[in-house]
Amino acid sequence: MTPARRRELFERLKRANPAPTTELRYSSPFELLVAVILSAQATDKGVNKATDKLFKVANTPKAILNLGLRGLKRYTKTIGLYNTKSANILKTCRLLIEQHHGRVPDNRVALEALPGVGRKTANVILNTAFGHPTIAVDTHIFRVANRTGLAPGKNVRIVEEKLQKAVPDSYKKDAHHWLILHGRYVCTARRPHCERCVIYDLCEYPAKSA
Repeated sequence: MTPARRRELFERLKRANPAPTTELRYSSPFELLVAVILSAQATDKGVNKATDKLFKVANTPKAILNLGLRGLKRYTKTIGLYNTKSANILKTCRLLIEQHHGRVPDNRVALEALPGVGRKTANVILNTAFGHPTIAVDTHIFRVANRTGLAPGKNVRIVEEKLQKAVPDSYKKDAHHWLILHGRYVCTARRPHCERCVIYDLCEYPAKSA
């Protein structure tokens, strides 16, 4: 895809959704961190149902530690892999208190040192909580980047690196949200909804519907 087509692609996504953001509900970087840890292999809707109840009782590292593992699981048990995720959240809370004065760090190295936080989660936190121009590549973004020809690659790291080079700087901060929402609701896995795609003519997917 040419630079001019990439710019037009993001301009159209911007016009369709000028202020994109995550569908996870949160009111602080810490709440977002907990929600993103829980969201791995789970839906945002399912995570929101759990965190809506959890954050009313505990929405700081100390408060969640006070719940203990059993107490935390009462709120996370509806989410897949909740045992591992709950244990990681408690370990992360402890580290945040011991090493970061209870605050979520805004740098990649410190974030990725937290249990349950990998590169993708760190990118989400850096972008959504702190406004960094990072792009977290999940299954939706991976699919859209490959299908459209925007930034094809064999794995998520290659796609992320290509997107960092391909996305014009003025669109980079919101690119993550535009692409994930496009993949979630339009360029879906089983059958893309090409009939309502705002970037249809720019897309290079050979199997797109007429």
